[in-house]
Amino acid sequence: MPTTAAHCRADAPAAPTDAREWVAVLARYREPSGWRSAWEIGLTAVPFIALWALAWWNVDISYVLAAFLAVLNGLFLVRLFAIQHDCGHAAFFRNRALSDWVGRAIGVLTLTPYDVWRRTHAAHHSAAGNLDHRGMGDVTTLTVAEYRALPLWRRVGYRTYRHPLTMFGIGPFYLFFLRNRLPLGLMRAGAKYWVSAMGTNAGIAALVVGIGYFGGLDVLLFVFLPTVLVAASIGVWLFYVQHQFEDTSWDRNPDWQLQEAALHGSSHYVLPGPLRWLTANIGMHHVHHLQSRVPFYRLPEILRDHPHLAQTQRLTLRESLGCVHRHLWDEESRRLVSFAAARGA
Repeated sequence: MPTTAAHCRADAPAAPTDAREWVAVLARYREPSGWRSAWEIGLTAVPFIALWALAWWNVDISYVLAAFLAVLNGLFLVRLFAIQHDCGHAAFFRNRALSDWVGRAIGVLTLTPYDVWRRTHAAHHSAAGNLDHRGMGDVTTLTVAEYRALPLWRRVGYRTYRHPLTMFGIGPFYLFFLRNRLPLGLMRAGAKYWVSAMGTNAGIAALVVGIGYFGGLDVLLFVFLPTVLVAASIGVWLFYVQHQFEDTSWDRNPDWQLQEAALHGSSHYVLPGPLRWLTANIGMHHVHHLQSRVPFYRLPEILRDHPHLAQTQRLTLRESLGCVHRHLWDEESRRLVSFAAARGA
């Protein structure tokens, strides 16, 4: 369960008492370094390409070895998605056009139309934790009262949706391979989103045809598919635990407040060093929601300078496993609870 430390470093600056004050405090970390950003792309893209080539080469030797290398490479694809994520927040380069085109290029590899995703993700940031504005860019979450009011067939549907097999197995495949092919939710929002979706689809089609032509079906099945599926499942898991934990925060208008929801409704997912690097510090999600324009490589600076944030909403790797059993928001206890707990109450 996430906890808040009772003490911080003696020489640390006093922590703001209001979550809204953090926005100004963290604003000075927003400035990206062009050289550092380019370096991070290289550190991620070079191993990604190398592992792709090695897995491709091993297809003729061993399908198992090729698939194993592809699974490892899925972690680097997660990091590429995290870079695309920062580009979407205009946090990676000072030049917005450069950020956007880098994000669009990576979107072909992550099967994610960049402009569509950026719009839906912005909606998520603007309403995270608001019970009156759920739906776009979120994991569907019902309150206990809403669930109890559903007819049986809709309860079954919700339970199926929240089942780990659906959430982290079928769901990632559906989201990245099928749903992302159309600008769903933005079908009538303008040509920009259709261009984004269809342009990304064209890039993916060219990539798949090229791989199939030069490498054959085996490379598609044992390299391309495992790489993307593993990255998709990890990405969905990360997004899930960043908001779906016991002590998260949900409120209705007018009690909902953006910065309070950012600080208390997003976890600090404490990962081992290698996993923290591969996920580009996205586990420091409470800080990211407070100030989304901070590039991921500057997030550790914030936790170093402000130990209070380092100890807020902590969720360890072991603790995060219990999040899969939390499905409903209990407005009375202000906890995310399991179906069994809701039934017992």
